[in-house]
Amino acid sequence: MIKAVVFDLWETLITNSHQATRSHASLRLERMSRILSTTPEAIDEAYRYVWTRCQELYWSAHKDIPTRRQIEVFLEALDREVDEPTMQALEHAYANVAVDALPSLVNGADEVLQTLRGQYALGLISNTGRTPGSALRIILEKLNLIHYFDVMVFSNEHGECKPQISIFEAVRRALNLEFNEMVFVVDNLFVDIYVSQRCGMRAVHFIPPQRGTAVAPDVDHGLKIEADATIYDLRDLLKFTTETQRTQRTAL
Repeated sequence: MIKAVVFDLWETLITNSHQATRSHASLRLERMSRILSTTPEAIDEAYRYVWTRCQELYWSAHKDIPTRRQIEVFLEALDREVDEPTMQALEHAYANVAVDALPSLVNGADEVLQTLRGQYALGLISNTGRTPGSALRIILEKLNLIHYFDVMVFSNEHGECKPQISIFEAVRRALNLEFNEMVFVVDNLFVDIYVSQRCGMRAVHFIPPQRGTAVAPDVDHGLKIEADATIYDLRDLLKFTTETQRTQRTAL
């Protein structure tokens, strides 16, 4: 029997438009340059370097790191050393931009979570990038979503990213369920669907009508990947869970 529904976060429940992502970058640069008594233009190259270097060192191997390590890479690129209060201020400015300029809810997210909450345990798995779990918890609270979830696992806190099986195992353990008792609702074929199905979960592929910027590379590694269901409106997930329940009851 299905006992839990686990969600991806970005592009499944929340999304950033291209304009919002550009605004976030500008706001980070503005706040960080102010802390360093310089200009956004003077630190822009180092800011961009963080993403490239962390991709090379960590994310390409599906490892993740604390925000502080990203700031260390940033300062290395600037060839600057700072004291601890300045380091903390830079961390906060870098990590919390989306707290002040909130992402948008995907249409139907609140309705779906509210409906499922009384029927299943609910979990969340999210790779984090520049916005760590500490900030995402505040964002989910501000968007009035956090109370729906029994378990949330963020890659920067876990130390590994999807598609590493360990991050799926962390959710399974926290929910105290077997993989075949869980459904994963996601937007990416390989990172999400292929690996969750390998674990024994069912996977629902959500293809939103308009995608934001937080999208994993669309790479299938030559694999034939087929979700258990594909939906184009998040609210259609409710049809899938209802039909699954009906089928399971009939089988009993």
